[in-house]
Amino acid sequence: MTARRAPVLACSVVGAAVVALDGTVLTVAQPALQRDLHAGIDQVQWTSTGYLVAVASLLVFAGRIGDRYGHRRVFAIGALGFAAASTGIALAPGIGAVIALRVLQGVCGALLQPATLGMLRTAFPPDRLGTPIAVRTAAIGLAAAAGPLVGGALVSAYGWRAVFLLGVPPTLAIGLLAIVTGERSSQRTARPTTEPAARRAAHSAVAPLPSGSGLAALDPVGALLLAVALGLLVHGLVGAARPGGAAAGVLVCAGAAVAGLALARHERRAARPLLPPELLRSVPVVAGLAVLLAASAALFGSLFVATYFLQDVQGLDPLDCALRVLPLAVLMVLGAPLCPPLQRRFGPRRTATAGAALLTLGVLLLARLDATAGAVSVGAAAALLGAGFVVLMVTATSVVVHRAPEAHAGVAGGLQQTAMNIGPALGVAVATLLLALVPRGGFVPVEGAALPALAVIAALALPAALALPGSDADRRRTRRGPTSPRSGRRACVRS
Repeated sequence: MTARRAPVLACSVVGAAVVALDGTVLTVAQPALQRDLHAGIDQVQWTSTGYLVAVASLLVFAGRIGDRYGHRRVFAIGALGFAAASTGIALAPGIGAVIALRVLQGVCGALLQPATLGMLRTAFPPDRLGTPIAVRTAAIGLAAAAGPLVGGALVSAYGWRAVFLLGVPPTLAIGLLAIVTGERSSQRTARPTTEPAARRAAHSAVAPLPSGSGLAALDPVGALLLAVALGLLVHGLVGAARPGGAAAGVLVCAGAAVAGLALARHERRAARPLLPPELLRSVPVVAGLAVLLAASAALFGSLFVATYFLQDVQGLDPLDCALRVLPLAVLMVLGAPLCPPLQRRFGPRRTATAGAALLTLGVLLLARLDATAGAVSVGAAAALLGAGFVVLMVTATSVVVHRAPEAHAGVAGGLQQTAMNIGPALGVAVATLLLALVPRGGFVPVEGAALPALAVIAALALPAALALPGSDADRRRTRRGPTSPRSGRRACVRS
């Protein structure tokens, strides 16, 4: 690995891991935060909802900003802002300040997350993207697994404020690293002014900027409509997951659909649309996003049901519950490095199809558990979920980032992160609504309807996976066709 790529990989991996860790440790800290600040449960829920709405609504626009002004610059601003917001939350005097700073943290997270993929796309050749994306995915899995344990230990020893201080040193370090290495990279890649502009752009670490200048090139109207649509969608899904919030959630989601229609109409007429048509017309990119949406919805919805089953039905404490599903995180960490060789050997289509089958099988196995299910049954289902999800996440992310033009790498990264944020909200909302339909037996998987429905959502990843590109060998056979020589000509034999 070159000296230029190593800092990029470090920033991408650490940035993605810190965001994943922040989300998991907050869940553990919320009860203590509520008691210490004398807050209501609805206020505490907004510490999560406000962050999710801010992130989901700004991810694509943040990716567009990175495409125009440089991913490292946007990444550095996001990382340093994330560190500052985390410090502010740790010092916040009341719940109102915590909610406001969590929204600010979400804005900074939206700047940070697409850039973690945009930087990889501009630093690594397309045929070598699989390995850094696999390393990034393994780090996310490790952070997600360690989050409840680390968060529980910090809350027990130092209180909930220590949880937010946990992410300050790494985000501060990678923000400064991105600034320093970005300046050095610009100096090293400088070319004489007599060199053609196209060649200088090819050597530059930053993707070519889109045509046009000023705010108009960023399509602010499209960004606003997309932010409203995604923000309302996430808010509606989260609201529908709360007791008695189904009706209001449906109305908010209907508002999101209206904003989405307005966005589609605007994008067709915009001179420089926020969502590039060549990106949305790419079948591999759209299929990859569909895979990520279905897989994340199925996984997080299933984990939501499993958590209630293990704690409310079987009476396990949070630590024992985490240990029962630990195989999921282990398979994610260990399986991520194996995904790039599988893609090279079998192609994204076959690899993702196998991953979708494993994920669906894991959800179906969870759906067969009764009240007497033991650790082995739960662990086996969790292992299948982890193996299937990591294969789908690495493969689909590689396709989305690889197939997107380098000039639109940030938008592609924003769309990937958007799918990964909306999917969990969708899965939890579906699970919550279906659990409410069977009030007595809903928490026992075999007696409820939630997990069978989530298995159907997981199975939707199968047709999307079949739309991904095949292996290089398949493409060569398709292009070459029959290998027999044409009639009337001698066969050419290479020595």
